[in-house]
Amino acid sequence: MAHNNHTHLHGQDLPKVLQLLPNPCFALVEANSSHKFHFLKAWASPLPQDQFLETHAGSVQVLLSSSIGPPITAQILHLLPSLKLLVTISAGLDHVDLAECRARGVAIASASKIFAEDVADVAVGLLLDVMRNISASDRFVRDGFWVSKGDFALGSKIGGKRVGIVGLGNIGLEVAKRLEAFGCNILYNSRKKKPFVSYHFFPDVCELAANSDVLVICCGLNAQTHHMINKKVLLALGREGVIVNVGRGAIVDEKEMVQCLLRGEIGGAGLDVFENEPYVPKELFALDNVVLSPHQAALTPECFTALRELVIGNLEAFFSNKPLPSQVENN
Repeated sequence: MAHNNHTHLHGQDLPKVLQLLPNPCFALVEANSSHKFHFLKAWASPLPQDQFLETHAGSVQVLLSSSIGPPITAQILHLLPSLKLLVTISAGLDHVDLAECRARGVAIASASKIFAEDVADVAVGLLLDVMRNISASDRFVRDGFWVSKGDFALGSKIGGKRVGIVGLGNIGLEVAKRLEAFGCNILYNSRKKKPFVSYHFFPDVCELAANSDVLVICCGLNAQTHHMINKKVLLALGREGVIVNVGRGAIVDEKEMVQCLLRGEIGGAGLDVFENEPYVPKELFALDNVVLSPHQAALTPECFTALRELVIGNLEAFFSNKPLPSQVENN
């Protein structure tokens, strides 16, 4: 108990870590490290956020963030001139003004490796579900149609399929590893050719789609990848082609994808992410060749535990001038 009292008395003297909004992962981090760090909670202050940040501008060196929280804009960074580190618990960095962080010398630590296996599992699950009609056949049985209508539509064999992975980073590589075990032929598109893999590289995503039976979207969202999967790419994928998206919704032109699905110009879709979450185009609800998931590919209890350890590890490293365990190369 004395330890807690000591923490209570000297909390103000501990290294300060800022949070803009509540988050279950940050609550876990605080529960396990409140004796080491003083967590400043902007949302709990009666002051408006800007005033709260100005009050602590001189002392805050670390900010915790998440893709579901407020974006880390140039305006927020401007209010925090002493900031040296941004720790984000998301795989993607589309909520962060990277150029401004770079200009201000703010290091970024992310959680991309933590999520890779869990997200890859869901990508493969969505692919299997769409191609073998698992969710649709489940509804068929529950609705009594097996008795009244008889046989259900056949699914498609997985082995031998050409799977084009868009973005061969941590998640893309885990997807490739899993689908190789199914006997799939792996192709990919990435910013750069990866010298350490033997998969066939397509510098043009449209050409990748034309040579694939399935397109799995694993890349991050940025100005270059926004609506990269457009009508031309979808038509190149073709009437039998399936799209799986575990990246970000806006990488795909959602309106065009919906139209392609309604017109039968692509064969199906497995989607964990959407352009305007939590809102999903209602036209998709009636389609048996579409499987929907509420952006939770990365969320498992094991993942939360690993995230907590990673965040605490980055904080401890930063405040003891050691290399960050998960620093992002911001170039």
